[in-house]
Amino acid sequence: MKPPSNSIQTRSKRVSQSTFAWLLIAPAMLFIAIIVAWPLAETLRLSFTDTRIGPNYSYVGFENYQDLADSRKFKQTISRTFYWMFLSVSLKLILGLIGATLLNAAIPGKALFRILVLPPWVIPIAIGMIGWLWLYNGAFGLLSGVMQYIGIVDKSYEFLAYKQSAFYSAVVADVWVGVPMVTLFFLAAMQGVSRDLYEAAWVDGASRWYRFRRITIPQIMPVIVSMSLLSAIFTFNSFEIIWILTEGGPRSATTTMIIDSYKTAFSSRKFGEGAARTIVIVCLLGLFSVVYMWLLSKVSRYYGSK
Repeated sequence: MKPPSNSIQTRSKRVSQSTFAWLLIAPAMLFIAIIVAWPLAETLRLSFTDTRIGPNYSYVGFENYQDLADSRKFKQTISRTFYWMFLSVSLKLILGLIGATLLNAAIPGKALFRILVLPPWVIPIAIGMIGWLWLYNGAFGLLSGVMQYIGIVDKSYEFLAYKQSAFYSAVVADVWVGVPMVTLFFLAAMQGVSRDLYEAAWVDGASRWYRFRRITIPQIMPVIVSMSLLSAIFTFNSFEIIWILTEGGPRSATTTMIIDSYKTAFSSRKFGEGAARTIVIVCLLGLFSVVYMWLLSKVSRYYGSK
């Protein structure tokens, strides 16, 4: 019997390696299919029904989506959600950039300051929001007491009882939670910038602001764009912060799309309508992510060519 040729051995080895590779990724694929794909497919199916409590339901086609398209309240919720996201993410990026710059400076005790940045990010969100509830309380809250002491208000002020103050109070709490993560990512990016660039600019007489604007920002721009995307997605999907503070009130002032979907599905027991709202959220986030990834690739190519 002739020994197998080299081509047969190579082909057999390639097949075995391919099979082994598929076996390695099979658990992850199964996990994604069960945890992500199946719930998403089931949500999509429910969005075409009038499902409520009980086994009886019927398919209504695109009726739920048509109701959303005709709903002025839902359009206001979309606008409010994007405004919430834009305001919160902008503050996170600005404060995170300032914090990372300070922590990257050659100052004594900076290791301690880096540790002190972590608590808002590390502690559970529920615990942190309970603390903010105490701060915002008009009867015994610190903020209301300080405002009365310095004469800004004459009596106790309930931050979460009025539409505008409740909205911006929730934004402040969300920024408090998100800034540490942004700061640490920016700090890591800044530490990766070559010191030779700063030394050459310093020798040429460049000021601190010029070095920051023309060296630091361009070098960490890909990180800024990617953190903008991550922070925007996290903020868009933020549920615990708003729910613990206001439950979407007062008078829907802090009701974002996530809160609206939850109330529709679980408070009103309109699971079909809630599923339709969830699918709209997925589509909007998908479109938003595609635009951001395109922007990230443009930024990376632009600064990579320099």
